Order: sequence, then C-alpha cells, then structure tokens
Amino acid sequence: MPQPSTDRRDQIVAVLDDAFADLMERDPAAFRTKFRKMAADPHSFYRGTACLFYADVVPAEDPFATGESGRIWVHGDLHVENFGTYLNSDGLLVFDVNDFDEAYLGRFTWDLQRFAASLALLGWQKALPRDAVVDLLHRYLDAYLDQVDAYADTAHDEDFALHLGNTDGPIRAALGEARAQRRSDLLDANTDIVEGHRRFRDDPTVRRLDEDERATVLAAFEEYLGTIPEDKRFDRDVFYDVLDVVGKSGFGIGSAGLPAYNILVEGYSQAFENDVLLSMKQGNVPAVSRYVDAAAIEDYFVHEGQRTVVSQRALQVHTDPLLGHTRMDGAGFVVHEVSPFEVDLDWSDLTEPEEMAAVVGLLGRATAKVHCAADEDSEHDLVEFQVEDAIRATLEGRRSEFRDWVVDFGLRYADQVRADHAAFVEAFRDGDIGIAATSS
Repeated sequence: MPQPSTDRRDQIVAVLDDAFADLMERDPAAFRTKFRKMAADPHSFYRGTACLFYADVVPAEDPFATGESGRIWVHGDLHVENFGTYLNSDGLLVFDVNDFDEAYLGRFTWDLQRFAASLALLGWQKALPRDAVVDLLHRYLDAYLDQVDAYADTAHDEDFALHLGNTDGPIRAALGEARAQRRSDLLDANTDIVEGHRRFRDDPTVRRLDEDERATVLAAFEEYLGTIPEDKRFDRDVFYDVLDVVGKSGFGIGSAGLPAYNILVEGYSQAFENDVLLSMKQGNVPAVSRYVDAAAIEDYFVHEGQRTVVSQRALQVHTDPLLGHTRMDGAGFVVHEVSPFEVDLDWSDLTEPEEMAAVVGLLGRATAKVHCAADEDSEHDLVEFQVEDAIRATLEGRRSEFRDWVVDFGLRYADQVRADHAAFVEAFRDGDIGIAATSS
C-alpha cells in the first residue's frame, strides 16, 4: 500500500479546504460529523472525497475517452452504495443508480473508474482475495459493455430497466422490500395528526421556522411548481397544498452544511393517508466541475438545483414526477419526494464472491443504462449523439486493453485511498482541515 507522504497529506488538506471551506464555515458542527463518518473506514472516506478523486483523474492521461465519449452525461459519484430502488413516473419499481448531486458532463471512463476503486475497496474490507476482486471487476465491466452493445442494437433506449421481472438475488430482494413499503408508514414515522391536521413531529433533526423564513420557503415552493413538466403535474385543485414546513438536518455524508427543508403537502385526496412528504435541499457544486473547463456547460445551467434536476432527468429517464427545482436567497434547491419506496442495496450480508458476482453484473448494466439513455434520444440537448455508438467506436479492437486499464486503476487507486484515509484521519485529528476536531 502506498505510504502517505507529507506532500500527499498537504494535497488532501488543500483539496478538502477548496471544496468545503464555505460550507465548513457555515456549519462546522455538520462537518465534524461528516469527517468523523469519513474517518470510520477507507470506503466512507472515499464516498466523501469525490473532489480528491477528480483532482487526481482529470489531469491524468486517458487513452479511451476520446472525442464524443469524453463528453457525455456522467453520474459523477458512482460507488457501490449509490444504487437502490425507486418508483418511477410510470408506477414501476426500478432498481437503478441513485443520488445525482455530482452529475455532470465528462468522460464515460470516470464513472467506471470511480466504481472500480469503490468495488476494490469493498473487496479489501471484506477480505476477499485479490484475484476474486479482479474477477468481480471483470464481471462488472463485461456486463457494462454487453449492455452498451444492447443499446447500440435497439432503437428504444428508454425501454431497459432492472425490475421485479428481470432480476434475482439481493437486487430482487431490495425491489421486493420496496414493494412492501407503505406511504402511511413513512408518514406515521415523521408526522402526527393534531386537532384534525397532519403536522411534522418534533425531533432533533427538525427545526421550526419563523414567519419570515416560512414565507421565503413557501415562495420558493411556488416557483418549484412551475418546474414540474406539464405531463407530470397532478390536478392542482387537490395536490400540492402545503400542510407544514420545517427545517431539516441529519442527511448523509455528502450533504453536510447544505440548507434543507421538509414540506408536507396534500396528496391525491384529502385523506390523511395520501399526504406527501417533499424534500427541498440546496444543490452543491459538483466535484468534477472544479477541475474541468466548464464554461460552455455552465452557460446551460441556471443554478445547481436546476443542474441536478436536468442531470437526473437525463440519466434516469422516468424520474420521480415530483422532481423539480427552485431558488432561495440566490441559491438553487432540488425538490423531490421523500419516498417510502426507496431501498438501498445492502452489502452487509454479501460476503462471498459468488454472491457478489451476480449483483455487480446487474450494476454494470445499470451503469450502461444511465450513460446510454442520456443522449440525443433524451429531452435534453447537451449530448446530441448516440452515446452507445461513441463508446463502441472508441473501444473498437481495444476492449481487452480497456478492461485491464480500468481494473488496474481500480486496484491501484483503492490502495491509494487506504493510504489517503490514514493521512486524512491524522490531519483531521491534528486540526489541519479547516475546522477543529472538537467544538471546544
């Protein structure tokens, strides 16, 4: 494993400060929590440092992402824990990539490299032999390339999805678990009915708003309603009436320091069981945008909330019908449903390579799906060519070489992350990263 040098430690500190300085100043307590979670293990550190990943890979030579394949929609933070279920706009339970906060335009290889290093880290943490990890990486990449070929051979990109009818094992189990969820259970866990009205329940993650802040949030909510596509809007006579609004904290590693609100709205009817819970969270600057020439791309986006929504609609195709965006105090926010049907893939009981192989094969297909569906066939015009054709062209006659290149990167970078994790923990403990390790 590479040993962390003083120069590398200094680079880690500088990259984290550049990415998070403003947010750390705004909410140091949230970042102490974020950094302590990142300190837990190398993969948690990796999840929270997409900025460091792009600082490393953007200037590095890439012999494969050339021409059109070097500028497609990418997820931006593809790791093993960013997959799960959702209920799409057609009412189908789908297993797919999730969390589009880092989505942007870039090389198709970046998502594959980031996933490969993530899988290699997971394999190390599960004490899998190195050869078993290599086999899993090959399984993922072969499935990805097979699905790219499938897209090239069909005229209907949007038709492919992983669902209850074509999955098995842990992924089908996640879909089955999602199918058993009920919106009423989610509501009961987060709200109470008081004097005939449903309201958010007070807990440590909830903050009540004063009149001015509430008015600002409600004005932003009205703006959001105008960003829902016409064909996905519900009858306004009943739907969208606001029942309660609160500030919200307690999100994951990637959302530290970002203002967020939960909004309770009337659903399909006035029946209590049909109420709908929405999240309104400030969009963040995507990590990759800090390291690429983004001038032409940035002109396309109004703010980070709109960028996140545009990206998700491009990459996911049949998105949450309540997905939209708004602005508050000059900042962009993403609005989406807090859905009971979202179940993340649980890796905790996946310990044998044979069990993991079938899973990573489906994840490879899901990765190809988000790449190939977000092209000239989508409703957005930043990628005006067939991604599957661009990828096949750039890899023609070089697929074996390409697989070896991604696998080698994944293994080497996972080793680097383990060393970086140790350097990060020491730097944070020493108070070198923007905020003190304790509040005192």
